[in-house]
Amino acid sequence: MEIQSGRERRALVVGLGISGISTALRLRQIGWTPVVIERAPARRTGGYFIALFGGGRPPAQRLGILDNLSNRTPAGTAQYDFDRAGSRQRGALSYTDLPGTPWMTVRGDVEEAAFAALPDDVEIRYSTVPTDIAQDADGVDVTMTDTTDGTSVTERFDLLVGADGLRSTVRSLVFGPPSKYLHRMNYMAVAYKLPGPLSELHPDDGATLLEANRSLWIFPFSGGLQTVLLSYHTDDVDAEFKEPPAQRVRAAFGPEPTGHLLGEVLDAVDTAEDLLFDSVEQARMDTWHRGRVVLVGDSAWCVSLYAGMGVSMGITGADLLGTLLDRHPTDVRGALAAWEQTLRPHVDVFQQNGLDQRAFFVPANNKELAVRKAIGLGMRIPAASRLLRRMVTGNKAGLLKDHDLALA
Repeated sequence: MEIQSGRERRALVVGLGISGISTALRLRQIGWTPVVIERAPARRTGGYFIALFGGGRPPAQRLGILDNLSNRTPAGTAQYDFDRAGSRQRGALSYTDLPGTPWMTVRGDVEEAAFAALPDDVEIRYSTVPTDIAQDADGVDVTMTDTTDGTSVTERFDLLVGADGLRSTVRSLVFGPPSKYLHRMNYMAVAYKLPGPLSELHPDDGATLLEANRSLWIFPFSGGLQTVLLSYHTDDVDAEFKEPPAQRVRAAFGPEPTGHLLGEVLDAVDTAEDLLFDSVEQARMDTWHRGRVVLVGDSAWCVSLYAGMGVSMGITGADLLGTLLDRHPTDVRGALAAWEQTLRPHVDVFQQNGLDQRAFFVPANNKELAVRKAIGLGMRIPAASRLLRRMVTGNKAGLLKDHDLALA
């Protein structure tokens, strides 16, 4: 039996991140009653750099998120390529040289803008996690546990949306253990906001320091402090989590002398707030929905930070999900099938793009490093620059990054 037209339709959204809030917003727009549960005791703030590409901005506008966002790339910013000895070359490749037309901002800005658009009557339960999920043809029974006192309650919903990230609890309960779906790229990502200006770099400028299998990126933001992305290869991902992040990072970037720039950046790891220290992985699944349970965002299709499409696809997926549910008001399974059929070809492209663009962020060897630097030199030569930009932006992923996928 499917949903009867005219009655209240309830959905449980697990996760109060960008994908979860966007899903709740869209469900509310089409007349559903979303309930959001979040593992954390309060809404999280801050966060590292993200990009909102051209394809993600129209759905963000439709959801009311874009009203409180802007491109925070400083006007007149310069990009430098550093080495440990202190040499620097202006005109290095920047994130904005990648395919697409990204707005640069930080995760906290997008979450704040999305949360501000959420109606006050949307119920949010903090410190709450799903512990059991059972479904039949008519609905989903979800047992939710309050992590502060251990009490549990079971409620029935018409739809369950797992928007709880790469290591999704919903995915584990319904689809199986993480080992079935998570594919490690054998790289670590460390991202955080700097506590203050660096001695060798203007606050409005960006920088890279690239070495074989390890890299430093510094991203500037108008009206705020620069953020850092450190990336490095590891042969043993599990071992990276057995010691403090600062210790692992220093080991990865040693034993050579750091020089001033890298030294200041590594010193900041010790006291960094909202530090992201995680392995770079992709979620690859044969299906993102089962019955009345659906996964959205990184829970379903994490394309990795090297693709840069996490936020754009999280918002797009949520917007499109609401659109298809609205088109099939009494057929949840049909809506989910149509949603996945529309979205999956694009996600496949972005996942491959995430693998391809790893070499842009952290070259794996001296050959990749030499190619990366040669492209950078070519971009500073007008004629070669025009050719290289057409080659970079003309690929399929580059074109799709600026396409409003929710209207596909």
